[in-house]
Amino acid sequence: MYDAKSKKAEEFIHHEEIEETIQWAMENKSNYELISSIISKAKAMKGVSHREAAVLLECDIEELNQEMVRLARAIKQKLYGNRIVIFAPLYLSNYCVNGCVYCPYHYQNKHIHRKKLTQEDIKKEVIALQDMGHKRLALETGEDHVNNPLEYILESIKTIYSIKHKNGSIRRVNVNIAATTVEDYIKLKDAGIGTYILFQETYHKDNYETLHPKGPKHNYAWHTEAMDRAMEGGIDDVGLGVLFGLNLYRYDFVGLLMHAEHLEAAWGVGPHTISVPRIRPADDIDPDNFANAVSDEIFEKIVTVLRIAVPYTGMIISTRESQKTRERVLELGITQVSGASRTSVGGYAEEEPEDEKSDQFDLEDRRTLDEIINWLLELGHIPSFCTACYREGRTGDRFMSLVKTGQISNCCHPNALITLKEYLEDYASEDTKAKGQKMLQKELSGILNEKVRKLTAEYLQKISTGERDFRF
Repeated sequence: MYDAKSKKAEEFIHHEEIEETIQWAMENKSNYELISSIISKAKAMKGVSHREAAVLLECDIEELNQEMVRLARAIKQKLYGNRIVIFAPLYLSNYCVNGCVYCPYHYQNKHIHRKKLTQEDIKKEVIALQDMGHKRLALETGEDHVNNPLEYILESIKTIYSIKHKNGSIRRVNVNIAATTVEDYIKLKDAGIGTYILFQETYHKDNYETLHPKGPKHNYAWHTEAMDRAMEGGIDDVGLGVLFGLNLYRYDFVGLLMHAEHLEAAWGVGPHTISVPRIRPADDIDPDNFANAVSDEIFEKIVTVLRIAVPYTGMIISTRESQKTRERVLELGITQVSGASRTSVGGYAEEEPEDEKSDQFDLEDRRTLDEIINWLLELGHIPSFCTACYREGRTGDRFMSLVKTGQISNCCHPNALITLKEYLEDYASEDTKAKGQKMLQKELSGILNEKVRKLTAEYLQKISTGERDFRF
């Protein structure tokens, strides 16, 4: 039976419930009264159920589709303002024992160059990232308990946090590694990670097992229940995601929302982030071999409805997507973007030789971090390097309660300005700095709380004279 509170994968991600939801949504895609009532409910910014969201996704009434777009934009503005958080992935190793058919790191790929960063390599990569201006990283590694044991991950996190180069420092390390035990999640928590990220890839059990024919990742239940073990281990910020294009997008869209509902029901806190990657070309991977590709139009609607369904959750889009696509979905609900990413093991400190390429997938957006910051400022967004909530203990239900009440902006808005000012002083080109200073003047005057506005102005001035790392 379907049970959102159950901690058994096939009960909280219930196949028949997903199939019935999709069927019901298809039957009601032109039901004006029903869809209007769901949109009206969503205007309270408390979200909608997976069944209601599925109907919104199927809606074929243009008038209501446009109303959804306006609502998604309103929710984004109300809860997150015009802030966009910036991060970069850091690949530690591409050794992997899994057989995932969509990833070039699979164990059968005998010609990809296998690499693992030493702690000295990591220092060089982190310094290169700091020299760009990055403050937040997402660690990535293949699953291989011989080459990539947890002890290696923990040592790498310690190394990353220890590096202070000029005015640079990495203030938050998120971790995207394979499903593991409660005991290991406790160790990751103790190491000071931010968000634990694990993509489901697809929620369809049979297709999941076909796409993961060999290795520990083949175990659907172990993988799908990982977030429960992470929560049990004390990690209360977790990030979900599917790889759109592997399976029928309707199924994975519903499964993703059911997983979010499960975390809320079982642990009292939903996912901190949801990522929406689409399958991309890679070393020996051809997306044309996958029949479920998602068009730009459908992709934008997925982002729109996710923002309506889970208004309290951050949404991430990576450099897998083009500048054009990223620009469109920024308005619809995206709150985090990667910048100047490398999906190879190494590659920030120096370019990889052509015969030693280790990229996990091809990038669409290859701009420098300064170009990304300049672009965001042009669009009217505040590029934010803020990590204050994590460092102040505003995680899990404490963070979610602030988002759900709209109070998070009292911290996030001034913190975004403070971290933007640091970037402008230490790393920005002259053009970016000029645009950023205009943004700071405009946004500072918009802080309604006089005490907060004055303190923010004071911090901005101190940053100009060389001080760093202020936060609310």
